Amino acid sequence: MTTPPRSSEDVRLRLDIAYDGTDFAGWATQAGQRTVAGVIDDALTTVFRTPVRLWAAGRTDTGVHATGQVAHVDVPAAALPNAYPRSPRPGEPEFLPLVRRLGRFLPADVRVVDIRRAPADFDARFSALRRHYEYRLSTAPYGVEPQRARYIAAWPRDLDVDAIRAASRELLGLNDFAAFCRHRDGATTIRDLQRLDWSREGDLITAHVTADAFCWQMVRSLVGALLAVGEQRRSPKWCRELLTATGRSSDFAAAPAHGLTLVGVDYPPDDELAARIVITRDLRTRD
Repeated sequence: MTTPPRSSEDVRLRLDIAYDGTDFAGWATQAGQRTVAGVIDDALTTVFRTPVRLWAAGRTDTGVHATGQVAHVDVPAAALPNAYPRSPRPGEPEFLPLVRRLGRFLPADVRVVDIRRAPADFDARFSALRRHYEYRLSTAPYGVEPQRARYIAAWPRDLDVDAIRAASRELLGLNDFAAFCRHRDGATTIRDLQRLDWSREGDLITAHVTADAFCWQMVRSLVGALLAVGEQRRSPKWCRELLTATGRSSDFAAAPAHGLTLVGVDYPPDDELAARIVITRDLRTRD
């Protein structure tokens, strides 16, 4: 689904958002489910006193977290005064009072950390150049410390990180990632995987993953396949061979959702936003 045409009387806002995905059924609004978009939509509708809807850079799955989610919302200009308990003080960002007010309406597991006016051509999803994710896991024999267990997947088995890095290099570039994506009718699985590397600090291993966009469960599937290599159940070349598949592979399982975090989204300069939307819409109709 694409962003509907905006009214000339609307103001487009960019929201930077963080959330703990543990108790959410993903980003996208679903009837009868607690979702990130649903919770924020309700809070914004309350403060603006008019129905509004968010559109995000990436629709994260159930249990996935974010520290750098980006969304936009169109608000009638006449509704803006409803959101302000007071005007910003001299030198304060324009929407700082709204950020503070939303902090009182939102539950503790989701925060709108910044709000600003967006350029007319800004679209959180279709203007994006690339998304950045991190996947964290621990190989400690005891698993993960309780204070971090919601955000790090326990993997208390030895992993050959050098083999994982070698296999990761085989996957970089513009490829069809059908083997790593859950099927969606009409959705392309061709993506430009720009970064897939790994860092290690003691027992903590982190995958850094960047692409122009991601299809459904792609990051978790990439990590799951690479962990099979790290356990020496598969060779690094095997991952490259998966790129010839025409559908989701059953040779590996996706890594657990709670280890995954959306950490950032990149956008072009304001004067290139409209051109980027045209390119993105030409590449795909639905992520």
